[in-house]
Amino acid sequence: MDALLSALDDTVAAARAAGRDDLVARLETAAVRVRDPRRRIVVAGRLDQGKSRFVNALLGVEICPVGDDSTTRFPMVLAYAPQPRAELVLATASSGEERVEFPIADLATVDHRCAAGKQILRIDVYLPADLLADGIVLIDTPGIGARTTAGTLGVLEMLPAADALLLISDASTELTAPELTFLRQASELCSATAVLMSKTDLYPHWRQVFEADREHLRTANLDLPLLPISALLRAHALRLQDAQLGAESGYGLLYQFLREQVVARDEAATRATISREMSSAAEHLALALGSELVALRDPRQAAAAVAELRSAKTRAQQLHRRTAAWQQTLADGITDLAGDVDHDLRERLREIARTGEEWIDDHDPGRHWGAITEWLTGTVDSALGDNLLWAHARADTLAQRVAEHFHELGSVDLPVLDQSGTAHGTGTLGDLEPDIGVVSKVLVGMRGSYGGVLMVGLATTFAGLALLNPISLGAGMLVGGKAYRDDKQARLTRRRTDAKNAVRRFLDDVAFQAGKDSRDRVHRIHRALRDHYAGIAERSLRSIDESLTAAQEAATSEATHRAQRTAALQNQLTAIAALRTSAAPALAPPSG
Repeated sequence: MDALLSALDDTVAAARAAGRDDLVARLETAAVRVRDPRRRIVVAGRLDQGKSRFVNALLGVEICPVGDDSTTRFPMVLAYAPQPRAELVLATASSGEERVEFPIADLATVDHRCAAGKQILRIDVYLPADLLADGIVLIDTPGIGARTTAGTLGVLEMLPAADALLLISDASTELTAPELTFLRQASELCSATAVLMSKTDLYPHWRQVFEADREHLRTANLDLPLLPISALLRAHALRLQDAQLGAESGYGLLYQFLREQVVARDEAATRATISREMSSAAEHLALALGSELVALRDPRQAAAAVAELRSAKTRAQQLHRRTAAWQQTLADGITDLAGDVDHDLRERLREIARTGEEWIDDHDPGRHWGAITEWLTGTVDSALGDNLLWAHARADTLAQRVAEHFHELGSVDLPVLDQSGTAHGTGTLGDLEPDIGVVSKVLVGMRGSYGGVLMVGLATTFAGLALLNPISLGAGMLVGGKAYRDDKQARLTRRRTDAKNAVRRFLDDVAFQAGKDSRDRVHRIHRALRDHYAGIAERSLRSIDESLTAAQEAATSEATHRAQRTAALQNQLTAIAALRTSAAPALAPPSG
């Protein structure tokens, strides 16, 4: 990496000497990634799975609030700094960010009241921890499926820009269906995904749960590492400096996963990216220098070289003029993408509504409202996640379609599409009015039976019977029973109607907010694709234009100047060839 960085610096110097500020900017951006190799690791899981305690044990610092009544309300990004500090990152009206510093000791008490009416995007915490000093950035997320937060969608949006995902699931129970669904979605967005089975110190039967979880992953076709860990044993091992406890905590296997699947993979990807940037910059630089050198060495070939460059410039200008073509493809694709993503989202929510209403028609929602709420929120989370995955795949396809317009320029890199944004909460499903109690049901029956007893009792008095007699009492029981059944059916119908209305309101809120998030995501994709391909077109046209100018000037230069310039160009081309040679090994596919 040091040798590649040195070659990158030489390439920057060569581009700066050639006056190619556009290439210098791209190369310097790549150099920043090498010199500051931060690796973002997202920690996710359901509520009360021990995410915050795991982060504390991993860092060896008690920083994240833990406890039965403490949950992570907002995403917390933990990075390195020599002095500890904490900042609230708030959303502004201009879609920007505002930072407000606050005492790090108040982390446990941060809520919406601290934001002065603004939305809290995340909490940035800076600590002098050894792991963070190595370039690791940990992101502690709210519990997936929590309706007071961005839920599963907010975590999934972080994953395309993340280097790894660690899903925490404690050893008390096996992996649930929502967790497996989340893992399926997450593994498509983040290749370095692992499942950590926490709290092995609390549950003696954790090995049986471990084997069951492994079988669940195998059945779901999820080839993911499953690592048993104990944050409590890790904390004791650090305090007592006990290697045996450290091994039993399982953190050794976790560090091995991070080294092999995160650090090594990120370094390989970084080397490949830097090498591609160096190779591309060297080609742009060599084009102008080579054209000038041909014209200087053989004036008779200068005319042919100039003619060829003019033809290339004409093609580049035509490509630039055809900007409308690729931009039209992009605009049409974005329009189709926005419409299809919105339709897909609404279709998924309509299917959920139909399924929910059919279930409500067959059951008493008053008795099963808790189960309905859990099913509905979990199903909506899965639907929003699948909609995000579908949009991501469609965006990649659109990027490839736009890239086809640049086939004349050779191989064109596809942009990395970042799906991260501001995922908002989708509200909560309100409580359903409970059924009336036993006393109220008895009173309903008594009110109905009163009319029957009175009516039949008065009629039987003409036969000489008392008002209260077996016949009038029997009639009262019949009428009272019918009144009770009619009232029960009316109350059930009313509860079903109220339940359906509550489900529809909840799904309407989801469609409203998720639709806004989806449109914002499509706009970010549009801007990323537009800027990426516009930069490719502009750099190519500039390189050909400068090559043509250099060749024309070389064809008319004096003989004495020609020899000096030829030697200088030869040296520069030799240096550029060396730069391309140094970039080649990282671009080659790995052996074996």
